[in-house]
Amino acid sequence: MLRKPMLGILALVAATLLMTGCANRATAKVDPSARLDTIKTMHVVKIPDETANISTMIADKLRVKGYQVSTGTDKPANVDAIVTYVDRWMWDITMYLLELTITIRDGKTEFPLASGNSLHGSLTRLSAQEMVDEVMGNIFKEANISEARK
Repeated sequence: MLRKPMLGILALVAATLLMTGCANRATAKVDPSARLDTIKTMHVVKIPDETANISTMIADKLRVKGYQVSTGTDKPANVDAIVTYVDRWMWDITMYLLELTITIRDGKTEFPLASGNSLHGSLTRLSAQEMVDEVMGNIFKEANISEARK
C-alpha cells in the first residue's frame, strides 16, 4: 500500500532533478528614462583575473552596435556608461557558463539604465559568446535599438 505513494514521490523528485538541467531564462529590463541610443562611449569593467574573455565579448558586441568602448578593471570618469557583468559557471563533465547578467549604468551616477540576464542549464547550455549575444540582444530589443548606430 505504501509503495504507490512512495513511487509517486520518487518520480516527482526524479522529474525535478531532470528539469533543473533544462532550466532556461532570458530577460531584459530597460529603465523608461534610459536613452541607450544617445550614449556614445562605454567602458566594460573587467573582472580581475577573468579567463573567459567575457569583457572582450561584451565590448566587441557593443562596438558592432556603434559604441566607442574601452575595457579594464578601473572605471574611467569620462564615459557615458559603465557596463558590469556577473558570470556564474557550473561543472557538468566540463565547465560551462550557467548564468550571465549584464548591467549598463550611467557613467556619472552608476544608476542602472538597463540589465539583462541569461540562464541555461546543462542540457540547454550555450557558449559564452552565445550567452553574451543573447543578453545584449535582449537589452537592445527592449530598448528598441535594432541596428548598428552611425
